Amino acid sequence: MKVVVPKALSKAGKNYLSEHDFELIEAPDDKQETILKVGKDADGIVLMTDPFDNQTLTKFTNLKIIARHGVGFDNVDEKFAGEHGVYVTITPMANASTVAETTIAEILDLSKNLTKISDEMRQGNFAYKLDHMGFDLSHKKIGVMGYGRIGRQVAEKANALGMDVLIFDPFVKETKIGKLVDRDTLISQSDVITLHLAVTDQTIHGFGKRELEMMKKSASLINLGRGALVDEQALIDALKTKQINGAALDVFDEEPLPLTSEFYKLDNVLLTPHIASNTKECMERMAVDSASEVVRVLSGEKPKWAVNKIK
Repeated sequence: MKVVVPKALSKAGKNYLSEHDFELIEAPDDKQETILKVGKDADGIVLMTDPFDNQTLTKFTNLKIIARHGVGFDNVDEKFAGEHGVYVTITPMANASTVAETTIAEILDLSKNLTKISDEMRQGNFAYKLDHMGFDLSHKKIGVMGYGRIGRQVAEKANALGMDVLIFDPFVKETKIGKLVDRDTLISQSDVITLHLAVTDQTIHGFGKRELEMMKKSASLINLGRGALVDEQALIDALKTKQINGAALDVFDEEPLPLTSEFYKLDNVLLTPHIASNTKECMERMAVDSASEVVRVLSGEKPKWAVNKIK
């Protein structure tokens, strides 16, 4: 059986598939047209974050599983795939701790202006720090929107830093850390807001002009979830006018973020190119976990982490 894998997939994942006697087809990039071109008769696909639409899916004649390399699956229509006999799986156990660590790292960077001050120092501007002081996190309120695996670990780590944790998640009824509050309370009271929600019809661009106007002027927005959670133009306007203090963004509507984006012109936003899970250990875990789902399905077993049902 044939499995299409990204060229960038960790060697551990490729080895796992090879050891189970599957033929690997390496796609030179992650575009759906490329995957189709090199592996139209593939039985399985390990998919990164690029879009994989329904029209493309129907062109695969033997496909039985699309194994997402990560936890988000908004780039594929899981219901449509299930109706066509294709499992869509994720790797929920692989990256939560890493993404939580990166979230805290970006909050720390933003709170102390580390990256910008370092860049200015390299240009000989040693006085930049005097007009661009940071802020303490201890005793500040952090609002965690979305209290799944990642959100819980962010809350734990923020709590260890002495932050007061506010949590919004309509599906969570109790918590051992912090305080469950309604959405508007979290937005209006938090000093730092971090987004860890799934992308749904209700959350797409759900953080927009209204929410930004509700935030404290001294507050910052952190998004390592999905670009679609935030209305980018509304955020750009809020950062331009100093309506909020700042933002740290790792995900965007279009990735890579085009160099023409207005975000690059702003000095109160920390930009990173979707690196939340970018550690050697995490990449190996995601590669092996996605590969193991392929092996299960193509061996006639049920997957562990399917997000759909097949007909």
